[in-house]
Amino acid sequence: MYYRLTDDTALRSWTDIGFACIRKGSRRAYPLTERQAAAFLQCDGLHDIDADATVMLSVLRKLVEPCEKGRLPSEWSSYRKYENPCFPMMNIMLTGKCNFNCLHCFNAADNTALMTEWSFDDVCSLFDEARDCGVMGFTITGGEPMMHDRFLDIIREIYKRDMTVFAVNTNGWFITKEILDELKAIGCTPVFKISFDGIGTHDWMRRREGAERYALDSMRLCLENGFRVLSNTQVNRRNLHTIMPTVKLLDSIGVQEMRIIRTSEAPRWLDNASDACLSMEEYYSSMLECAAEYAHSGMEMDLEIWQYIGLRPRERCYYLKPVRFAAGEYRESGNCCNCTHSMTAITSDGEILPCNQMSGYFLRHGMSFGNVRRTPLVELLNNNEYLRISNMTAGDLSGSGGKCTSCPYFQVCGGGCRALGVLGAGDKGDFSHEDVFKCYFFENGWYQKVTQALSGWKNLSEISISGLNQKEA
Repeated sequence: MYYRLTDDTALRSWTDIGFACIRKGSRRAYPLTERQAAAFLQCDGLHDIDADATVMLSVLRKLVEPCEKGRLPSEWSSYRKYENPCFPMMNIMLTGKCNFNCLHCFNAADNTALMTEWSFDDVCSLFDEARDCGVMGFTITGGEPMMHDRFLDIIREIYKRDMTVFAVNTNGWFITKEILDELKAIGCTPVFKISFDGIGTHDWMRRREGAERYALDSMRLCLENGFRVLSNTQVNRRNLHTIMPTVKLLDSIGVQEMRIIRTSEAPRWLDNASDACLSMEEYYSSMLECAAEYAHSGMEMDLEIWQYIGLRPRERCYYLKPVRFAAGEYRESGNCCNCTHSMTAITSDGEILPCNQMSGYFLRHGMSFGNVRRTPLVELLNNNEYLRISNMTAGDLSGSGGKCTSCPYFQVCGGGCRALGVLGAGDKGDFSHEDVFKCYFFENGWYQKVTQALSGWKNLSEISISGLNQKEA
């Protein structure tokens, strides 16, 4: 009997993954065993599949289909081998330009040094390189990405190459019904991640009159037209009092997820509101109160509190971001960060970064891992220093000789966020430095405090704390 891969299934290889199955519209590559890969390779419409392979294909039946002899897989489904490690996702900054002048953002409208932008021809060439490296999808960001005068044309070019846009980071100012209709016609239905910093304080944070009204109207418009919405909300001393009313408002209009992010000590924020940063104690304490209130509110929106707690009210469960390895899961080969391990980031001037959230830090310290305007993407993805940081493992940190080496909590947190580790190291650029936020979490009993406050909900990050030298809650 003859089989072919379905049109939304493909077989791929990267230098770090022997064989993997990918699905069109997915952001993951699923490693295959040699036996599975051998069966896949015969699903080309030309091989008469033997009995053993047929048994294997019965397990993979949603990925293959019987066919007449000679009916080949689609061009996209055909096997491809890439000469670089697997980075299935790309975060691309289309433009550094923005129509807002946010107090905390290095891409603010008055920062003329960052007003670079991709030309249409150059970004299309980058998409060709990305496709040829096995990139499957994109997060589109800026600046304000919708300020690019060929925003929709750029989205079309991604889909012409059988790649996907999973998310658009935006302030919402330029979202219209016409643009949403155009995106649907392309087949693009991304999550819109819209910034909203609290009832009555959003305009102040964003330095733009009317920003709050536009953000809320854009959220409603997206939801009415079938797009998912995630609200990115900064929290600091100036807007802390607005957080729960804002949570209630966003839940009431149908926003599917809200992410509350501590406004961190970036240079621009320190220049504009240095007294507004929440201390670690203030942040953990106030956000735990928020989480506990939310858990008993009856609201249904997913809520993620940056580097701390994620709540899924429909399932009455939560997870703890500081717990990288739940009980019995620690392994030295485990990556410190799943995001940097799977997603590369490209700035509007072509710099490649292991973490888009650190672009301001890299710029300020003159750190570069290469530029796609000067060097082919495939070479940059094989760059040793870039790979060292992107693929840093728990074993790398435990052997670094720093605090993590002898920490009793290390096999739970795995060293924490590498971006926060670097920030904790000051100007040293030390990616092996401990994440002081995670240290504070475990050393001051916040695991116990959270589990007590959220008792009755399932803890998806459950660990055994026997033998760990934690303080009592």
